Amino acid sequence: MTATTTRDAPERSRRSRLPLGGLLGAQPLGLLLVLPYVLFLAAVMAWPLIQAVWISFQDYFFTAPTAVVEHPFVGFENYVSAITDPQVQQSFGNIAVFLVINVPLTAILSLVLASALNKIVRFASAYRVAFYIPYVTASVSLIGVWMLLFSSGGLVNTILGPLAPDPSWLVNSSLAMPSIALYVTWKQLGFYILLYLAALQGIPKELYESAAMDGAGAVGRFRNVTVPGVRSVTALVLILAIITGANLFTEPYLLTNGGGPDGASATPVLLIYQKGIQQTNPDVASAIGVLLVIGIGLLSILAARTGRED
Repeated sequence: MTATTTRDAPERSRRSRLPLGGLLGAQPLGLLLVLPYVLFLAAVMAWPLIQAVWISFQDYFFTAPTAVVEHPFVGFENYVSAITDPQVQQSFGNIAVFLVINVPLTAILSLVLASALNKIVRFASAYRVAFYIPYVTASVSLIGVWMLLFSSGGLVNTILGPLAPDPSWLVNSSLAMPSIALYVTWKQLGFYILLYLAALQGIPKELYESAAMDGAGAVGRFRNVTVPGVRSVTALVLILAIITGANLFTEPYLLTNGGGPDGASATPVLLIYQKGIQQTNPDVASAIGVLLVIGIGLLSILAARTGRED
């Protein structure tokens, strides 16, 4: 430890004498390489978010590009309007139902399937591609197939027979959002499986052998070796699933004809589109967006805690 510290001391001293040495850190070239992406994120994400926050505190409406119109400051009036709107309350409740179903199901299924695929030797690539194809396939085509399967006269109801729900899945106020959650879970499962497969490659086989010698069965090895070994990836999967699910738009827009029946599958992002574009209320829509960002941030912080080592 002393020798290493002695060798590193001249290098640290040299960097400290460089201009902006403390700011750029040990790898200024790395910062230079990521700078274009940082600028891209600032242009397409940070600036629109700042603009949305600013609009949410104004009495804002769309005008002609050359028109000069005052937008008076209204404080939290738009937030009060958004919070007290029954449609907004229902949409956040809907997305909560979606996340409760989708996020745990995605994490559990993707880990279990990745563990199974990791043990397959023959046709392993074929199985992995089969799981990944739905993720890269256009949502419009998959939604068309899903609607045929779950329509009132579809294959699923035909198989269920008298057990089929009435009204059917996508027009049932109690089953519309759970049906969308199952569809999104199925479609995106391949991406999360690949994340877990990459993580499983990094778990030493000696750990499984040691657990087996200690008498641990398949379930014990999975619980005591696999699950802790992919903890950081599990946190990533949870965060990505939360962000993706909270920004749900395409699926309810197409599967349930814009959030039906009676708003049972409407989401905050869908309401942002309806209020901001269709109803020309961008100020209230921006307030909904800011509330959604805050909610996603809090949930992501909780999910990130699962990746911490004990």
